[in-house]
Amino acid sequence: MTETPAMPRRLRARRERASEHLFVVLVAIACGLAGAAGAIVLRALVHGFSAAFFGDPLPAIASLLAPGHGEPEMMGATAPWWRRMLAPALGGAIVGPFLFWLARESRGHGVPAVMEAIARRGGVIRPRVVAITTLASAITIGSGGSAGREGPIVQIGSAIGSAIGQLLRLPTRQVRTLVACGAAAGIAATFNAPIAGALFAAEVILLDFATARLTPIVIASVVATVVSRAVLGDNPSFIVPSWELVSPWELVAYGALGIFAGFLGVGFGSALHGAERAFERLRIPDPMKASLGGLLVGAIGTQLPHVFGSGYGTINAALESQLPLVLLTLLIIAKIAATSLTLGSGGTGGVFAPALVIGAVAGGAFGDVVHSVFPETTAGSGAYALVAMGAVLAATSHAPITAIIMIFELTQSIRIIPPLMTSCVIATLVAIYLRRESIYTMKLVERGLDLMAEKDPNVLRSLFVRDLLDRDAERVPADASFQEVLDLVVRSSHAEFFVVDAKGALVGAISVTQLRRLLFEEETLRHVVVAADLIETERPVLRESDDLDSALQLFSQAGVAELAVVAENDPSRLIGALHERDVLEAYHRTMLERDLSGGLSARVGLAGRTPEMDLGGGFVLAEVEAPRAFAGHSLREIDLRARHGVQVLLMRAPSSGGGAVRVPTADDCVQLGDVLVVAGPAAAVQRLERAEWGI
Repeated sequence: MTETPAMPRRLRARRERASEHLFVVLVAIACGLAGAAGAIVLRALVHGFSAAFFGDPLPAIASLLAPGHGEPEMMGATAPWWRRMLAPALGGAIVGPFLFWLARESRGHGVPAVMEAIARRGGVIRPRVVAITTLASAITIGSGGSAGREGPIVQIGSAIGSAIGQLLRLPTRQVRTLVACGAAAGIAATFNAPIAGALFAAEVILLDFATARLTPIVIASVVATVVSRAVLGDNPSFIVPSWELVSPWELVAYGALGIFAGFLGVGFGSALHGAERAFERLRIPDPMKASLGGLLVGAIGTQLPHVFGSGYGTINAALESQLPLVLLTLLIIAKIAATSLTLGSGGTGGVFAPALVIGAVAGGAFGDVVHSVFPETTAGSGAYALVAMGAVLAATSHAPITAIIMIFELTQSIRIIPPLMTSCVIATLVAIYLRRESIYTMKLVERGLDLMAEKDPNVLRSLFVRDLLDRDAERVPADASFQEVLDLVVRSSHAEFFVVDAKGALVGAISVTQLRRLLFEEETLRHVVVAADLIETERPVLRESDDLDSALQLFSQAGVAELAVVAENDPSRLIGALHERDVLEAYHRTMLERDLSGGLSARVGLAGRTPEMDLGGGFVLAEVEAPRAFAGHSLREIDLRARHGVQVLLMRAPSSGGGAVRVPTADDCVQLGDVLVVAGPAAAVQRLERAEWGI
């Protein structure tokens, strides 16, 4: 074969791709090892703090490395009532100030912070999050806070992956992948479920099943599972009962269970979100809120210690049908309340395990009732508890694939797949119908980050003709003479003229381009031609409800600069026009706003002022806190653009968790503490930062 000059280049490119692939695999292995180590350390710390808050530490710590799961059957069950009351409050008193001063992003259930870091900061997470989240979550859970280890270990593993990516100076797409690798490793090591860990990272964290990303995630997940099994033993996380589908008709019951689980998942998410909002509005210092939340959890735990900690002991009791119906019913409400209080007040922990607990007790109660009514055709309550674990998890996270695979990995039974899929899919559909956001994305949407909208790269689909409608379209009577039309063209800045009949109905359009071709015959035509003779009748029209993507396609097909906009129910009634230049300007402006809200504005609220961004030509982009003089006035009243040449691009209201970033209108009122993203001359922006301007 004759060698061509292109062959060596192709060979080098192939070798470079192979080297890059090998490099990604090695880094994924490192993430898997680090994630597994983080999961093991967190488990040890939870056991240690649990023993310190509730009893003798030696048996609990010694049990950690014994074969099996090593979870206490029920945290604080043997402790006196006053200790159960005060332990969560003491834990909150430690964690609240600790997180407030060192890493506020570690508060709550962890996963939303990781999703926000991937979407807005290219996967960059502060390395300090590893140590702070590990210690804070161990204290929260060990002191009896109602939360799971999974959320913190996702954040810990993700922070480790991010730190590795930053240390090696990898490109953004690879840093994001490593963040997901760390998250997958944490879930896999915690549940001894490598497939579920990888799917959770792809389905929830990345929202992306691309093969190039999934390969390193799977590798990290498998490595973490191998390490976890070597240290903790190859045992399932829960005591899974023997399971069988007693009758095909039982699938109807599992479908009804899915509906029940869907409502529960939405209720859990709404309760947690409501608790977060309530504690944000509470007028006490932020560092004290976690202690108050812990005290309320302790009050619940004095009567129902089942709500303390991750609740794995409660899950095992429900799976073995050891809990009476009344207790199962009470625990549904109590666990939702305790978890909402723990995380809403500023503690740190995950919602993964609480969702499993809620599913187990709800499924146990549902199964108890169904089995008592149809004893011959249904399984015992433990089977329904097992399936409901997956269904509630699917409903809260909107991740049915992860839920199905996780329960399958726990049971290792292919026979559970039909009822499990039935319940999980129905639960997810019900949850999405009732509320678009999952428990992980609710807070993100409040902060101005809609991941579903971000996935659609065509921003014009979210903008509509009514947003840019020009109601002063040029109208020409159908009987206007050629000379009158020419006179109108001279006076007007429009490129299209819409011809209407005596009743005002649209009959066609005349373009400047068409008239230009007829100017040489002006003398001949001025007395014999009227506007109706010049019109194009096949011109497409728009309605106010049409999106700008459709409008841009029509502009391309028609080859004109303006299109008529007609009434929704009357295509002959002209209400205005849309200009192609306005559509293009809206596109560029929206893309700029999206980039800003995903970049500079994402850092608003971090300690210290973010650096200015030099735009060239003496102009800068910066974030400044609104001067006190602006408070209570609208942007129209302040009028920074006219007075000082400074444009307000974005605005964020202050809140303890970070207010929602929004694109302001002229009527938006500035409140004390608002943060403004502004662009303008450097000197003017500096004067604004020094609050030298008044109203």
